[in-house]
Amino acid sequence: MFDTNEYFDGKVKSISFTKDGKKATVGVMAAGEYEFSTSCNEDMHVLNGSMLVILPGKSEWEEFKTCESFKVPANASFKVKLAADTAYVCEYS
Repeated sequence: MFDTNEYFDGKVKSISFTKDGKKATVGVMAAGEYEFSTSCNEDMHVLNGSMLVILPGKSEWEEFKTCESFKVPANASFKVKLAADTAYVCEYS
């Protein structure tokens, strides 16, 4: 049915599900700084809160707020910095 995921000593938690035949996760990241690696394309949607992100090939932090999204290509890594707990949905393709 659903799978749960936990990363960074429980500071990032998500539940995975299938949406329109594609895998997705909905979760919460605690305030802090994290680096993620991708194995497929990811569309990140900020549901509540704000994320500062360094996308692949970039060197500057970019802010994404509630209802904003960003894309990360497969086989890449990106950094996220959060001043407060933030909810998100990630769609995989």
